[in-house]
Amino acid sequence: MIGTLYGIGVGPGDPELLTVKAFRRLKEADVIAYPKKQRGSKSYAQQIVEAYFSPDEKEMLGLVFPMTKDKTVLQEKWNETVNAVWMHLSSGKNVAFVTEGDPLLYSTFIHFMRTMLQHYPNVPIEIVPGISSINGAAARLQLPLADGDEHVAIIPARDDYEAMKKALEDHDCVVFLKVAKVIDMMLRLLRELDLIQNAAVVTKVTSNEEIIWNVEQLEGAELEYLTLMVVRK
Repeated sequence: MIGTLYGIGVGPGDPELLTVKAFRRLKEADVIAYPKKQRGSKSYAQQIVEAYFSPDEKEMLGLVFPMTKDKTVLQEKWNETVNAVWMHLSSGKNVAFVTEGDPLLYSTFIHFMRTMLQHYPNVPIEIVPGISSINGAAARLQLPLADGDEHVAIIPARDDYEAMKKALEDHDCVVFLKVAKVIDMMLRLLRELDLIQNAAVVTKVTSNEEIIWNVEQLEGAELEYLTLMVVRK
């Protein structure tokens, strides 16, 4: 009998934002699989899980995901990762794959699930939704994302001035993800549209490393990868 693969969202950083169902599924699972960094600090998802479970009481499977654009290398490494999880599933073990935020919103689990089903289409899968960094930021900033008939957009920030401008012009509220790499461009755009006073920027929201920035002082700043911007007109 094949075990079940659970895609579990563990929230944006604060371990207390883990849902009751997520905790139950993690407790019941035979194996907890988590994204593992190649070196240095632990991943967000790993830190959250370890607040509740230790390797002494639960089998932990660290998975390293490739950071390369070489399609051949990418496919090979993804296949290796999927096969490592399949070894447990094929022996009847239930595997909980944890991801920060929500499993189906800009998550590593999306491609992992697709690859798993391409190789092993009979694997039963259950998704446990999680609180995203978007919801976490709205709560920490006490900033409504949408009300009534307002439109809200979630946009991965990129080096395309006109596209980012159009997103702001077309929506009442925009959440720009991964904004660190284009922060100076975004500040220029906000000033052009006279929206800088409507913007908020937060890094590693809800975690113990959270920083809520003064947007006016971000010119030239080196920000962490997990930084987002909310602009509400």
